[in-house]
Amino acid sequence: MNGNIDDYSVRLSPTPRGARLARLLTEQQLRSWGLPVESATQIVAELAANAATHGRVPGRDFQLQLYVVADMLRIEVTDTYGDRLPHLNEPSLDGESGRGLILVEALAHRWGVSPGRPPRKTVWAEVRVGRPEPGFPGVGATGGLPRAKKQG
Repeated sequence: MNGNIDDYSVRLSPTPRGARLARLLTEQQLRSWGLPVESATQIVAELAANAATHGRVPGRDFQLQLYVVADMLRIEVTDTYGDRLPHLNEPSLDGESGRGLILVEALAHRWGVSPGRPPRKTVWAEVRVGRPEPGFPGVGATGGLPRAKKQG
C-alpha cells in the first residue's frame, strides 16, 4: 500500500461524556480514512470508558491516538493513573461491569499496556483494517508497532 494516513490524536476529559466523545470522534475519523469502524469504535469505547472510570485523576485529561501501519490500526488511550494497570477479570454472572477488556481481547488482533512518562500509562490495541475503500488514500507507515505483548 502506498500513501500516508496521518495520526489522529485528541485529549478528552476523563468523564463519561469524554469517553462517549472518543467513540464518536473515532468513528468519524475512520470513516474519513475509508476504514472499517465497528470493531475499532467498540474497542475505543471500552478503553476510553476505562480511562474515565479507572484512570481518572481530577484535572488531568486522557489522550486518544489512532494511526495505521500497513494493514493494522493502532488505537492508544493514555491516562494519568499509571499505578493502576488493567487486567482481564472473570466477570460475575450478575455483574454489570468487568467485561470491557474481554471484549477488547475478542476484537483486537493484540492489545497490551505500555508504561509512559510518570504518571502515565497507555493501553493499546491493534485491529486489522485491510485496504481503504476506493477513492481514499492508501495507508502508510507512521510509526512503530508493538511495544508490549498481548495480555492474557
